[in-house]
Amino acid sequence: MSGTREAVLKRIRSAIGGSSADAAAREAEREVLPREYRRAGSLDADARLAMFIERLHEYDANVVRTDAARVAVAIGAILQEHGQRSVIVADGFPVEMLPDPITPKSGAAGGPAESFAFRREEKANVEDLDRCDGIITSCFAGIAFTGSIVLTHGPGEGARRFTLLPDRHLCVVRTEQVVETVPEAMDRLAGFATAPITFISGPSATADIEMMRVRGVHGPRFLDVVLVG
Repeated sequence: MSGTREAVLKRIRSAIGGSSADAAAREAEREVLPREYRRAGSLDADARLAMFIERLHEYDANVVRTDAARVAVAIGAILQEHGQRSVIVADGFPVEMLPDPITPKSGAAGGPAESFAFRREEKANVEDLDRCDGIITSCFAGIAFTGSIVLTHGPGEGARRFTLLPDRHLCVVRTEQVVETVPEAMDRLAGFATAPITFISGPSATADIEMMRVRGVHGPRFLDVVLVG
């Protein structure tokens, strides 16, 4: 926890009469709460991944499965399919997973090449993120039951604004990162209690009072997932 945040919380606790003893008592009360919900998955690996893909499709996300040797090819094909040229890549995302900046068109042997302009996150400002054709990140975990992708915003995952402003988000998820249930994901997140965690369940969408669904209000309108493994 940052020093500034801890100082603010300490002042709040002091103002309301809280103490470390009170905090310990609250923690003890929390520990005895019944936890009868399912805390572990029961599916095998294939069924778990099938559920993850199915839920992502239900959210209208695009899913491409590939092996580790062809990640760059899969990413290049997605970028070509959607006409993405100016792409910002999260700091720490492996360069070997990126297609060559000059890439032959998919399925067009000897045809004209596509030209990708990749830029690292650290060199992009807010305006760049708003204008770019999309972003590329990795992730911390995937949750099959909810079809969610979890970001801790560590290396390769981008800062929080990185996943809010662009119109299209391409995320690479490794099969071993996918758990079945939310509690399993929370167990993996135990060491990130003060980190700015983001859960992504499909493209951003909301509905107004007339139940008209609008995409892209709070984040990218389109989500592409490259599932590796």
